[in-house]
Amino acid sequence: MNFIETAIDGVFIIEPRIFEDDRGYFFESYNKAVFADAGITCRFVQDNQSMSHYGVVRGLHGQRGNHAQAKLVRVIQGKVLDVAVDVRRGSATFGKHVAVELSSDNNRQFFIPRGLLHGFSVLSETAVFSYKCDNLYCKESEYGIRYDDIELGIDWKVLANDIVVSEKDLLLPSLSEFVDAQ
Repeated sequence: MNFIETAIDGVFIIEPRIFEDDRGYFFESYNKAVFADAGITCRFVQDNQSMSHYGVVRGLHGQRGNHAQAKLVRVIQGKVLDVAVDVRRGSATFGKHVAVELSSDNNRQFFIPRGLLHGFSVLSETAVFSYKCDNLYCKESEYGIRYDDIELGIDWKVLANDIVVSEKDLLLPSLSEFVDAQ
């Protein structure tokens, strides 16, 4: 596997080694020892999967404190723009984001460490999205920032009129409101 460092410390784009022949393809999506060699030593305890339609934006979400989660995400079918936002206090990249296109064609994965918010937009007709978490979900620890916060300046690669967001995500604070509440 190829682990590509990003502009945010601890965030990696991971390209698997793909073996193809006339039957199809095979790749290893996770190997504890290989990930440990790259410095990713978390122990994954929960796998999640979602299906969404074109234009859906999910995020930006995270979990606080003892329930914080690192995530290893990938797309099984379709194409998404996946985004990680650094909200770690004192980080040199606080408020910055990294975006990467994940698809069933490129088979890339994205590792997002604890302390970052996560979200994605669906760029294909539908997308099946899968992610491993290193901590169990806890509803009471949820938090987030609005996907369209002007300070973040994220281009979700979806036309504004086509964006579909949950009511819950529309109620999330801006980055400034998030900082003020801390």
